[in-house]
Amino acid sequence: MKILLPVDGSPDALAAVAHALALVRQGLAAEMVLVNVQEPPSLYEVVTAHDAQVLEAVRTAAGADLLAPAEALLDAAGVSWESEVAGGQPAPLLLELLENYGCQAVVMGARGVTDAQAGGPGSVALALLDHSPVPVTVVRAVAAEPAEPVDDGVAAEGD
Repeated sequence: MKILLPVDGSPDALAAVAHALALVRQGLAAEMVLVNVQEPPSLYEVVTAHDAQVLEAVRTAAGADLLAPAEALLDAAGVSWESEVAGGQPAPLLLELLENYGCQAVVMGARGVTDAQAGGPGSVALALLDHSPVPVTVVRAVAAEPAEPVDDGVAAEGD
């Protein structure tokens, strides 16, 4: 089975990678396709760079940097993967890449870095849930538990 893992550097995206790895540890035979989608350059970037090759190099480097932690997790687990940095509108491009790679499932974070507010799934997750021809699993990062106060035997001021 091939699983598409969209990765954007958000905690939810890395939680999705960890979830996919948990499925593999439980016996699922799977290969992973890591994808980072860089949105089209802004007018400011186009005016500043003046060169499509420079914009492409910056986009590729930024995407590779965001994919690196996920690639490291998969390498450490010994799971087969391939990756791509693509440019375009995230939701339609992910649907296209899903088809191009022949993926049978998507495991993705509930919210990306641009949708970081609390709440339900972000716009890209909702679009894939609505339009994907294959099952989509949406994963949310578990919030860290607040640390318990440590009684070190030292009385606080005013005790």
